Amino acid sequence: MARPVAGEFARKLAQAMQSVKIGAGLDDGVELGPLVNAKTRAKVAALVAEALEDGASLLTGGKAPPGPGYFYEPTVLTGVRPGNRILAQEIFGPVAAICEFDTVDEAVALANDTEFGLVAFVHCRDLGTALAVAGRIESGMVGINRGMVSEPAAPFGGWKQSGVGREGGHDGILEYLETKYIAATW
Repeated sequence: MARPVAGEFARKLAQAMQSVKIGAGLDDGVELGPLVNAKTRAKVAALVAEALEDGASLLTGGKAPPGPGYFYEPTVLTGVRPGNRILAQEIFGPVAAICEFDTVDEAVALANDTEFGLVAFVHCRDLGTALAVAGRIESGMVGINRGMVSEPAAPFGGWKQSGVGREGGHDGILEYLETKYIAATW
């Protein structure tokens, strides 16, 4: 997060996350369901604990609520240090780990400092800058000024250790086809 806006953004995000209703996915009004299993919840909890031990601050969440299910509270961390494992892992849990930067080059370097690359997000007031940054990020999908990138007509897939190939959209259909090139001279 750009240093001049990081604090205000983090406070507003934490406030929004505190109002998210957690529960079974088919219950009315539920916005956040459980994680896939106990191992995944333990991984999320360990990444959050490690970030806190490394100096990050917890604005909200950070624990599993009481009761059955593999739930984990929506969590916002600030002051996450570059190089912390939480920035380099696919969390697959409701955690926003906020790391501050001063320059676009620093932001791109932070975004690319992982062996994973499923999806990234760029929030910016200038479309040209946002598109330039999105083009430099090593990720299969990039959302600009939006929270979701998945759409039925769009290809879905990552770079690096986040997958090979695509599903969905025109590119996804190509994954099911066998290309044949035939060259002939008469």
